[in-house]
Amino acid sequence: MKVEQNKMVGVDYKLTVDGQIADQSRPGQPLEFIFGTGMLLPKFEEAILGKEIGEAVSFTLEPKDGYGELIADAVVDLPKNIFMVDGKLAEDILFVGSQVPMSDNQGNRMMGIVKEVGDETVKMDFNHPMAGKTLNFDVEVVSVRDVTPEDLQGSCSCGDCGDDCGGGCDHGDGHCDCH
Repeated sequence: MKVEQNKMVGVDYKLTVDGQIADQSRPGQPLEFIFGTGMLLPKFEEAILGKEIGEAVSFTLEPKDGYGELIADAVVDLPKNIFMVDGKLAEDILFVGSQVPMSDNQGNRMMGIVKEVGDETVKMDFNHPMAGKTLNFDVEVVSVRDVTPEDLQGSCSCGDCGDDCGGGCDHGDGHCDCH
């Protein structure tokens, strides 16, 4: 059976960024997804389309085909007082590199990364962590099968991702951000 639209596909993968392994599936725990449903980057799916079990492929996605270029306007200085919890500054989350879940004025959830903590402001980066990065994938197809009713219950297996996979592996953009 070949990888094609609406098949349940399992892949072992390794993602390398800037010469370092950024993510990979764990042995015996492939990334499983329904092909063609928007769970993964379109160019990732394009690279494995038509492959059969046991076939491997290596490919590179430029930022435009991955998580986009860095957007300068997505790096903002926010007043430090918005990080108050029960009248106290939430110092346990205010350090460089900390990922902080936030909402915009319309209530849309987003993840920001603390870039700098100043006396009055906090510089936050709301770009996707992989924005501006060239993504190098090594992928092997380990399973392809028809979709079952259980598969349609909305869960996915995100290999090393691990973040609330029962909720669809969504990190705010509707995609399995392992990829």
